[in-house]
Amino acid sequence: MLREMRYRGPSLDELHENYAKRHRIDEAAPFRSAYEVTIDAPAGRVWDLLADPVKWPAFDPAIRDVRTASDDAVAVDTQFIWVNGRTTITSRFAVVEPLREITWTGTAMGSRAIHRHLITPRGDGASLLQTEESMSGALLGLFYSSTKLHAELIRWLTSIKAAAERTRGRV
Repeated sequence: MLREMRYRGPSLDELHENYAKRHRIDEAAPFRSAYEVTIDAPAGRVWDLLADPVKWPAFDPAIRDVRTASDDAVAVDTQFIWVNGRTTITSRFAVVEPLREITWTGTAMGSRAIHRHLITPRGDGASLLQTEESMSGALLGLFYSSTKLHAELIRWLTSIKAAAERTRGRV
């Protein structure tokens, strides 16, 4: 518990440049989780949902007030600000590989995070969506845990799955 409260980890710039952009999370961070789900939809549909942050509130009611810093919202180093639950998060895309990976870093209330998403098309027309996230920050352990993070990842991927499968008949 003491380690969780004291670990600050690398700076946000270090996390962004030397972790996220290199396709990895902070394995030393005290809060980490991963989750995956098979989605009965092609990779393009899953990508379209992930790659348009302004539309996230349409399928995830916990998310609101998404603002992007550019009309070209999904590009490496583009910033976006969003609210998840009661927390305002300032994020920046680190990896944007269409139909394959989208990763961002973010900061909120003194915490720093890396959130990766990997999309793998399956031969049957479905897609595997995997996510992993690491979080650190002084005193974060007072009000957060890996269990809460894991529940958030499940909620997030379940929302994406439902939205992708609901739009199955549309392109």
